[in-house]
Amino acid sequence: MTRPTTRRATTRSIRASLLTGAAVFLLSGCTLVTTLAGGGSGGGGGQAEDVDVIPTGLDPSIQTFYEQDLGWDECGSGLECATAEAPMNWADGTSEQIELAMVKVPASSGNPIGTIFTNPGGPGASGVSFVRDSAQYVFTPELMEDFDIVGWDPRGVGESSAVECRDDAGMDEWFYGVDEDLDPDTATDEQIIAEVTANSKEFADDCLENTGALLEFVDTKSTVQDLDLLRALVGDPKVNYFGFSYGTDIGAQYIDMFPETVGRVVLDGATDPTLSTFEVVLAQQGAFGEATRTYLEDCLTTTSCPFTGTVDEAIAKINTLMAEADDTLPVNADGRKLTSGVIDTAISSALYNDQSWPYLSDAFATFETAGDPAGFFALSDSYYGRGPDGTYADNMFEAFTAINCLDYPVETDPAKIADFNRQIAESTPIGIPGPEALGDTTCQQWAFPSTNELAPVTGAGADPVLVIGTTGDPATPYAWAEAVTEQLESATLLTFEGEGHLAYTQGDSCITGAVDAYFIDGTVPAEGLVC
Repeated sequence: MTRPTTRRATTRSIRASLLTGAAVFLLSGCTLVTTLAGGGSGGGGGQAEDVDVIPTGLDPSIQTFYEQDLGWDECGSGLECATAEAPMNWADGTSEQIELAMVKVPASSGNPIGTIFTNPGGPGASGVSFVRDSAQYVFTPELMEDFDIVGWDPRGVGESSAVECRDDAGMDEWFYGVDEDLDPDTATDEQIIAEVTANSKEFADDCLENTGALLEFVDTKSTVQDLDLLRALVGDPKVNYFGFSYGTDIGAQYIDMFPETVGRVVLDGATDPTLSTFEVVLAQQGAFGEATRTYLEDCLTTTSCPFTGTVDEAIAKINTLMAEADDTLPVNADGRKLTSGVIDTAISSALYNDQSWPYLSDAFATFETAGDPAGFFALSDSYYGRGPDGTYADNMFEAFTAINCLDYPVETDPAKIADFNRQIAESTPIGIPGPEALGDTTCQQWAFPSTNELAPVTGAGADPVLVIGTTGDPATPYAWAEAVTEQLESATLLTFEGEGHLAYTQGDSCITGAVDAYFIDGTVPAEGLVC
């Protein structure tokens, strides 16, 4: 998800922002009502006789990739792994080759209906790690009985040909570095913007130097073309796909680019491909603001809540605490210094999952009573995938920046930037506004500016697809699911009334039943079904 950068956090520490998915486990129930839909072939698990899995009319240099042998090898715990090759530049099949890492959980029946590809979000999250470590917790036994579940690391991510910007110490500096030469109370807007721009330029230069030519070709549309390649390599004439959070963008773009090879596609926590970066951030800030208030309303009903009084009084207390942190820079046990940016990230992390709310309350309570910021750092570290030893689990946030800078055109109009910052200040209950002239400095410094045009997806002629929206989702607001459902010609919206990010992962029988019936039998939920 993307969070605002406060003036003090901007002055003290340079932080990256993120749009990522997180599993939540809130149980509820409803009555499932379905209708049978025509079509919706899911494809086969192996090479189907008399069915073309390779598109016709391909350039010979591209067709070579579609004809490669994909060898699956055992890689522990019943899993199978493979590596596919793809062109770095899909517009030039003779360009340098890249590798795409894949992992498969074979169907427990031994006779799969087909393959379900899946992506957990980000951009930048590892599909390999997601399937390897979490498939049995996320997907139902019924789904895993009938389908091979395949995760892959998109180009730029994880075990595939990957974006590399900095080592662990360098990423610590990017997320947690503190500039003590700038006083957050007296620094001018010009000084703040100059400092942020210099840091952003250094980070962008590091990414180009350490990644090389790949940095230009990690956009989502290239990943969509990779997905069609992988579909053919597993022998499926149509793609079955389950996307979460940003993973829904991959799915929606696939439906639009390859409608004739769409099988059964589920988009949970859908994003709206028509929105600019500013529109995405503004929508998220409204949703996270509501989630903050919901958390505080719940907290104030408990005896262990570190706040008293009203929600507005609790928000005022948090803002005061954040300002004081920037003034005093409390030191964590490992030497890192607490800023409002760390607190802001900790709050964001907890709001993805209402089961994390007690950890956020504990962090505030421990800091208030003992001056110990460890709880804030623990939540922030979990957000960034940073281990207690200071190592980062993967390159998610390097890839996140690289992909977003290619996917979203950068706004440079000073008037629009100022208007955006004013709207952020109005919509965000937590934090102190930054300079009105501060834009997206990281992507402004990026080596390869975005050439992507934001446009609605239609998927004309595609088989029926399923979009899921959660009413209390702070990271991918429900309105986005409504919007992408409206755009896609064959989409049906399934609504989950609840808090947190994503629906299928919450274990609600109404949601899982509808999704499983869709994948297994091609049964599409009734229009307007609410769980």
